Amino acid sequence: MKQKYTLHTHTCEFDGNNTITEMVNRAKELGFDTIGISNHFIVHPLIKASRMYKFAVQGGYSAIYSESFDEVMKKFVPHYENLEQFQSLNPDIKILREMEVDFFNSPQWRKGFEKCVAILQPDYVIGSGHFIEYNNTLLNSHDWKGADYGTQAVLLKQYWHNIANAAHSGLFTWMAHLDLPKKVGLGSEDRWQQNEATALDAIRESKTAMEINTGLYRSNCYEPYPSNRILSMAGDIPVLISDDAHADYQIGRHFDEAEQLINQFKLRKFQLVK
Repeated sequence: MKQKYTLHTHTCEFDGNNTITEMVNRAKELGFDTIGISNHFIVHPLIKASRMYKFAVQGGYSAIYSESFDEVMKKFVPHYENLEQFQSLNPDIKILREMEVDFFNSPQWRKGFEKCVAILQPDYVIGSGHFIEYNNTLLNSHDWKGADYGTQAVLLKQYWHNIANAAHSGLFTWMAHLDLPKKVGLGSEDRWQQNEATALDAIRESKTAMEINTGLYRSNCYEPYPSNRILSMAGDIPVLISDDAHADYQIGRHFDEAEQLINQFKLRKFQLVK
């Protein structure tokens, strides 16, 4: 059965292009019965010193970055209240309150994050890793491309180690866009297969799910995250199709191709329970 829900979407209050109303209306037009609004929850004391932050300011999406959990809560509390209001106005579609979270492996981060989750009570929590802590700074995946070959190898190893740690944390419902570095042309070589397999083992052992993210179906790289190599190793890990929609026209994009991959690799579908 074709998936009739989308659980990885973003709105213009953060780094999306469309309002909640526009995203919900588009999902309804497509016949979806559920939409999850999963805006970015990225908190780190060094985040505004990162190179990527200045581009976020220039692009008008700096709201996705916060230096403290107090700061991010000032954004997410009214955001979730707004989603509740939209749910009451749209009883014909389920609107889930979610978050896409960058994982940082420290006791202080985990304590702050768990406190926020206890207050916000999101329906689903998506794990991701757009940043790597390296030499007392934060490097976004776009920064890795400009590094020398040796540093790139270090960063890629750390990336996959971070994904495994995120899965082992037990904090997330599913892991997003697993091989994110390929967005900038990194990590597609076969030598990274063992790192990928280790991360998949962590996802499997922690009973976390993973997504087939259709956001990378582009003319220069016509495939989803993750690669066929990773999907071939996924085995019994539950998978769901995610469009990672930052605009209303992207909702449901390439779901048919993703369904074919699920059938090709005989993958088990994620069970929507909310």
